[in-house]
Amino acid sequence: MTASDQALDSLALAVRAADSKGGEDLVALDVSAPLPFTDVFLLVTGNSERNVIAIADEIEEVLREAGAKALRREGHSAGRWILLDFGDLVVHVFHREERLYYGLERLWSDCPVVPVAPLLAAGS
Repeated sequence: MTASDQALDSLALAVRAADSKGGEDLVALDVSAPLPFTDVFLLVTGNSERNVIAIADEIEEVLREAGAKALRREGHSAGRWILLDFGDLVVHVFHREERLYYGLERLWSDCPVVPVAPLLAAGS
C-alpha cells in the first residue's frame, strides 16, 4: 500500500507551511503499510517553544483553508511536541530536544521516506 493522493496533497501544503515558519529538518514517512489509520507522518523541528507553536498553527491554518480539518491536536500549550492529526496525514512538530529523545525516525525506519525537497520547489 502507498500513501493516497489526498495525503500527498496535504503533505505538500503542510511542508510549505512549515517551511514558511522556519521549520527545520522536515522528514515525511509513508506509514500506510504498517498503519491502518493514516498514510503519512511529517516530522518537523522548531527551534523554540514559540516557533513550534507558530509552525503548528500555520500548518493547521493552511490545511483548514484547503478544506482539511484537524481531527486531533495534542501538546499545543506546551510547545514541545505538537501532534496534528488530519486523518491521512499526521504532523509531529517537535522542539529539537524532544525530536532527538523520541527518535520517531528510528522507530519508523522501515517505512519509505517521501522526498520533501520537490514539494518545496513546487511551491516556489
